[in-house]
Amino acid sequence: MGSTISNHSVKTFPGLGRQLFNMTWPMLFGVLSLMSFQLVDSAFIGQLGVLPLAAQGFTLPMQMVIIGLQVGLGIATTSLIARVLGAQDTTRAKQLGGLVVLVGALSVFLICVLIWLLRGPILSLLSAPADVFPVVDQYWPVWLMSAWTGAMLYFAYSLCRANGNTMLPGIMMMVTSVLNMVLDPLFIFHWEMGLVGAAWATIAAFGVGLLVVFPLVLKRHWMSFQWQGLAVGDSVQELVHIMAPAMMSQLLPPLSSMLATKLVAGFGAATVAAWALGSRLEFFSIVVVLALTMSMPPMVGRMLGAKEIDKIKALVGIAVKFVLIWQLVIATILLVTSPVLTALLTSEASVSDILSIHLTWVPISLGPLGVCMLMVSICNALVLPMRALLISGLRLFVCFLPLLWLGAQLAGIQGLFLGAMLGNIAAGLTAWVLYHQGIRKASAKYCAEEPV
Repeated sequence: MGSTISNHSVKTFPGLGRQLFNMTWPMLFGVLSLMSFQLVDSAFIGQLGVLPLAAQGFTLPMQMVIIGLQVGLGIATTSLIARVLGAQDTTRAKQLGGLVVLVGALSVFLICVLIWLLRGPILSLLSAPADVFPVVDQYWPVWLMSAWTGAMLYFAYSLCRANGNTMLPGIMMMVTSVLNMVLDPLFIFHWEMGLVGAAWATIAAFGVGLLVVFPLVLKRHWMSFQWQGLAVGDSVQELVHIMAPAMMSQLLPPLSSMLATKLVAGFGAATVAAWALGSRLEFFSIVVVLALTMSMPPMVGRMLGAKEIDKIKALVGIAVKFVLIWQLVIATILLVTSPVLTALLTSEASVSDILSIHLTWVPISLGPLGVCMLMVSICNALVLPMRALLISGLRLFVCFLPLLWLGAQLAGIQGLFLGAMLGNIAAGLTAWVLYHQGIRKASAKYCAEEPV
């Protein structure tokens, strides 16, 4: 895949690899710390019994809606502000920063209020048992406050990334995650708040983050509420143009995951358990890709604003080559250590055997999957949100799920995992082709040049 980017184009920008590294490594530690805090949070809640766990389970779909909205707006923020900064219009970048925070605060608040008012119909639609309703009545007001607080902190991080600073969000993601882990047992057990205590611990941790990050954002002039000369209506429309497809793109994976789980469930509980464990390992395996999807868009946005299309191509070429090589190394490590990993993760022989098949085939395809994920974030940065949504849709509903089903039909459990592998490879190739079409389109639109 990376071979179509010539060595000459990379050599033209010798500092680009180091710049990408410097932008990415803080986000890597930030993402790892967030994942760790979520695992620890779940472990504490798991000690509270069945009802709190069930209440949290019925909360997850609503959480995905809120996260979809905040990530969609975050992507739009990074894309738009980075491009404006690339065009050297710092005043408009500041004004857009303030506008994003206000739009985000109101949007997430309204969604939270709507979820609370419709909690009865939502729980009925999800077939929640009657004894979960009282727990949700206690938990959701505080959880919705924590969701709003987390969204506001995410918008502040988006402003930092758009302005080329990944160090501050990276450090604060680690700080707030560690703080949350420390506060969880205090709120949940020591002060005997139970499930509600987990939400209060999150509010406290994210609240500290807000008190640190927003003053720094204001001090560095990355946000302003003085909107003289800014076409507010047009700017909001531009944000929504990128945000809506990006939000849809965030909501597709949970839907795909539900359909995949339903297919896997046909092979029995052991296969579902092995699939869940394998998916968790995959998530940790692609943490570098997740960090790159956060660090690259502001760089691409600035280059697009400065009309440096060749530089974008070189940057993407470096990232793709790195992802393919890195994920191949990870796949080899997983294959070699699979006997140890399966023994550590499960004591059930049936689950262990199926997990071994998973670790033999699926990790090989995580490189192309990583390329696909990168191309989604790059297309958003190139202000091609519908192309990014198309890549996400094709990956899940044309490449992954059909090949998963076909593999299962032709070769049983072994075919299931072979189908997953082939689906990821097909998704990577498809995304690479669509990215190349997109970069030509962006070149023609924003640089008024003949497409290269």
